[in-house]
Amino acid sequence: MSYVEHLKELHGLPAFDFPAAEAARELPEADAVAWRLSIDPYDDDSEEEFEELWDRFLETVDPAGVRALVIGRWGEAYDNDSEFIVRRLVAARERLTGLRAVFIGDLEQEEEEISWIEQSDVTPVLDAYPLLEEFGIRGGTGLRFPAVRHQRLRTLRFEAGGLPGEVVRGVAASELPALELLDIWLGVSEYGGDATVADLALLLAGGGFPALRRLGLRNSEIQDEIAAAVAGAPVVAQLASLDLSMGVLTDEGVIALLDGQPLTHLTRLDLRHNYVTESVAERVRAALEPSGVEVDLSEPGDTWEHDGVVHRYTAVAE
Repeated sequence: MSYVEHLKELHGLPAFDFPAAEAARELPEADAVAWRLSIDPYDDDSEEEFEELWDRFLETVDPAGVRALVIGRWGEAYDNDSEFIVRRLVAARERLTGLRAVFIGDLEQEEEEISWIEQSDVTPVLDAYPLLEEFGIRGGTGLRFPAVRHQRLRTLRFEAGGLPGEVVRGVAASELPALELLDIWLGVSEYGGDATVADLALLLAGGGFPALRRLGLRNSEIQDEIAAAVAGAPVVAQLASLDLSMGVLTDEGVIALLDGQPLTHLTRLDLRHNYVTESVAERVRAALEPSGVEVDLSEPGDTWEHDGVVHRYTAVAE
């Protein structure tokens, strides 16, 4: 399956593509959908730049009623980072007064590889919108996220084939008292994913995000190390859902989980896309499913052997 696809919804609202200028159509109410703004720089039938699309959107749709914004392609991603998207969002804060959810970088593989998406410091969006409840970013190249304070944010997502350790440390040091869901794709070192277990220490220690109930630390080439760290992490006691999917998780990491603190209080443990043997998978199910924990061990990962070395891969990299 593809883990990198266009969002189908945001903030509980169905995604709706704001039409190009030459494709006028009847529009829904401003608060009825998550508005997706995107251009195709290779479309010979349209010469509209993203800036023009943005301005036309704010003039066509009641900006005060907009609840959710999905930012798709803003140009050739590898030539233009998201800084000018951030600037426009910040500049529109007095108009987009009802905005509660933002996702920046909603591109799928047919448009750009995830590692080609050039991001920037996205935290000014949080500063500009103190009532924002959901924030998501796709692409780790150039991404910066210095520690922030935000009282209302409930969901924070990072989708990357390689997430800088600096970003992980910034998130862990942030003050987000309302945060309920944190989802982090760590990725691989080849594409900038240099985060280590030490970068997660503050997060795993617990206490920083008192409302956190769903945690995803996934798509990592060091998934076994993460699983071992999670096994003894204080933050786990407050969780209802733990997601360690999409990475290079083997028997070593799963056994560390089983030998660690009890996980029977969870409602769900997601271990999809893994390299776990059936005997160890059965041990996990036997240990947790009788307590009502939903365990997902589907989607075994593909391996490749060369010169006697077995190679394993995360679900998303380039």
